[in-house]
Amino acid sequence: MLYPNNIKKDKKSFINYGNRGMSLENLINETNEYYLENDIALIFKKPTPIGIAKVSYNSFGKSIDKAYFKEQSTLDYNGLYKGKYIEFDAKETQNKTSFPIANVHNHQIQHIRNVIKHHGICFLIIKINGMYYLLLGKTFINYIDNTTKKSIPYNFIKDNAYQIYEKYNPPLDYLKIIEKLIKEEI
Repeated sequence: MLYPNNIKKDKKSFINYGNRGMSLENLINETNEYYLENDIALIFKKPTPIGIAKVSYNSFGKSIDKAYFKEQSTLDYNGLYKGKYIEFDAKETQNKTSFPIANVHNHQIQHIRNVIKHHGICFLIIKINGMYYLLLGKTFINYIDNTTKKSIPYNFIKDNAYQIYEKYNPPLDYLKIIEKLIKEEI
């Protein structure tokens, strides 16, 4: 492909960060759909709150020409399971040795604290090294409150999170872990 000044670029030299986590989110969305269809839980992906600044009209109807984020979003998913409020976020990293804490924004960390304070079940589903882990919000907060490190070592995740095994239906049965933890009274 030729770019300005006849500079040739190989397609492999570009990294698209726009869809990071989409494969994980797709698995979670399919799982949540399975939970809904089988009357197991009501868990939904939260829409990002946007405001519309400019609309135009054409032969297809209205189209949004300009929009803005109304506020910072909190975590990706929330809902109910057996009368318990659940909220969690999906995170994915290509880093093989650790999960960067910067992947969780400060307002999300504060939101995790608030959900825990109000006795909700809060966690992160992390994809690292091709595997999926459920890291409880309490464990995450305890880690960041007691370290100055900027990342969570992979070994800490392996030792302190719950591995979620990918399967056919539902693809990532994270509620199997939550069910066990509820019985143990998280």
